[in-house]
Amino acid sequence: MPYVLSCCSTADLSKEHFEARDIHYVCFHYFLNGKEYADDLGQSIPFPEFYKKLADGADTKTSQVNISEYLDYFEQFLSKGLDVLHVTLSTGISGTYNSAMDAMRICRERYPERKIYVVDSLGASSGYGLLMDALADKRDEGLGIDALYDWVEEHKLNLHHWFFSTDLSFYVKGGRISKAAGVFGGMLNICPLLNMDDLGRLIPRSKIRGKARVIREIVERMAEHAEGGEDYAGKVYISQSACLPDARAVADLVEARFPKMKGKVEINYVGTTIGSHTGPGTVALFFWGDKRVR
Repeated sequence: MPYVLSCCSTADLSKEHFEARDIHYVCFHYFLNGKEYADDLGQSIPFPEFYKKLADGADTKTSQVNISEYLDYFEQFLSKGLDVLHVTLSTGISGTYNSAMDAMRICRERYPERKIYVVDSLGASSGYGLLMDALADKRDEGLGIDALYDWVEEHKLNLHHWFFSTDLSFYVKGGRISKAAGVFGGMLNICPLLNMDDLGRLIPRSKIRGKARVIREIVERMAEHAEGGEDYAGKVYISQSACLPDARAVADLVEARFPKMKGKVEINYVGTTIGSHTGPGTVALFFWGDKRVR
């Protein structure tokens, strides 16, 4: 039976990418200077304009997809006789999974003849997007919805997420680092290197002085953890928040270090929901590797 493969807009791929892979998505929301917008992959406000507003001091906050929105979203497919596999933003940074699960339980009562699954991605941004891309590959190879659900639960922790930031102000604002650490980090040109742990939480791993060093270090972490090491043959995605030259520098090192990778590195924007918390200056690197254990 045909089924729908679905995620949240916080998977941070382009609208064209989602459409080309036949992946449906439901939009988060954000507020910019008090006005609400859909996190619609840069359609309402282009990403360069959004990040310029953040750099100029705009006030932002975000809103996850609620139960009612999930119900409306799921029912548009279920009512047409389609099953649904929906993957959410990590529970380590959002509560949207709980809303999706509540909506799933209601839908199972309303449509007992249909199948609907909800999966916690334990990921974010284009790493979550890279997971969705792999699921689309498996679907296109003929994997049914039950087998695909089992596959994603088994393999989602093999998707690595490594981040660094050259601007600590939004990390201070969001409480991820202390104000004092932000001040001294800025004075010493510290670029924290973070990753997502096995619970999908963003964890600081190293404090690295200087942008050039942290760019080299993030690629070293890929060499350490990538499936096959320097013989890595999978796809690599990067997302960036208004710092394309830094993302390109990482991509160039990756392409030189891992010549067997599949295609070129794909660079996307950090979307408006996650970007509201990171601010400008964040680069994230995503690849398949050993299982995240902590």
